[in-house]
Amino acid sequence: MTGDDPGQITQLLVRWADGDRAALDSLMPIVYGEMRRLAEGYLRRERGDHTLQPTALINEVWLRLAKPAHLSFDSRRQFFGLAAQIMRRVLVDYARLARAEKRGGAEQILPLEGLELGAASDIDEFLALNEAIDRLTAFSPRQARVVELRYFGGLNVEEIAQLLAVSPATISREQKSAEAWLSRAMESSRT
Repeated sequence: MTGDDPGQITQLLVRWADGDRAALDSLMPIVYGEMRRLAEGYLRRERGDHTLQPTALINEVWLRLAKPAHLSFDSRRQFFGLAAQIMRRVLVDYARLARAEKRGGAEQILPLEGLELGAASDIDEFLALNEAIDRLTAFSPRQARVVELRYFGGLNVEEIAQLLAVSPATISREQKSAEAWLSRAMESSRT
């Protein structure tokens, strides 16, 4: 995670959850570096010709986070875990819109700037992975969360273990099992 004071981040998160909008404004410069690392991690796993920039992804996530909601965070890891989930949703929303546009539909305007559509097969592959993760969630929510935090959120085994309140050995087992399950699911979706 970041080298910033975890206590300061947690205090700002608590103030924000209590309705202090100024805390949200103070939080952004502190967590921006980590948010950028998460965004870069997500985009690294995207197709090579993807033109979505980390800054645009961060801005979209921030807009979704800033919407009034009853959020509560016990730690900065929970915040970054939520940010990772939202980044995945943003990319899935984008992929669905891009696929629909390639098929002649979707007259919706994308909120992200500077986007270009990539190869349909890459979009379809990403959406198939998302669907497989959703199916895994129904089967094993913790395994799906481990995959999301590890590969999309960029957290290491120890950070995930701490966030999910289990041992690192459990996280390693869950990750291996989830990877095998997703591999089978992706193979069966191709046939």
